[in-house]
Amino acid sequence: MSWLELVAAGLGIVAVWLTVRQNPWCWPIGLIMVLLYAWLFYDWRLYSNLLLQLLFAALQLYGWWQWTRGGDRHDGRKVSRLGVVAVLTGLLIGVLGAGLLGYLMATYTNANSPWLDSALTAFSLVAQLWMAQKRLQCWALWVMVDICYVAFFMYSELYLTAGLYAAFTALAINGWLTWRCDSALQYEP
Repeated sequence: MSWLELVAAGLGIVAVWLTVRQNPWCWPIGLIMVLLYAWLFYDWRLYSNLLLQLLFAALQLYGWWQWTRGGDRHDGRKVSRLGVVAVLTGLLIGVLGAGLLGYLMATYTNANSPWLDSALTAFSLVAQLWMAQKRLQCWALWVMVDICYVAFFMYSELYLTAGLYAAFTALAINGWLTWRCDSALQYEP
């Protein structure tokens, strides 16, 4: 455990806590966190997770814009639900992304756990995109992904990060319950 991992984990808790409360400051705090984790994952040779953090950095900017300027009236998005087709499409993209990235990481790098790391990366991107768009289903996907990450990081002996993802799991459950009660909840394609 390093001080950098400790700072990144702390920022992660704050960012997800703010996300549950639909506070747009979750995005700039999350941006700092993902950049710190990009550095850490490079050191740990978890290249799919490094790539994930760099993509998360772009999604942090996208989410900040969506939450503050997105929506029909450009006054920020409201919580909505995805339709079944959109959920299935997102999950299919996750499966395809996991296969492609897993193949690339297993074939062309010395990555630790290339297939599992790639699968978690692909589904994390789907969940993060849904979160940036304030889709309720992001939380259910995050719960599943975060539980897998806890096991993955425990196996990798990255205990502080495993603890962070256990906290993320609890926050994701709270996010599901909180956002589900939002009065503006509507279905969108």
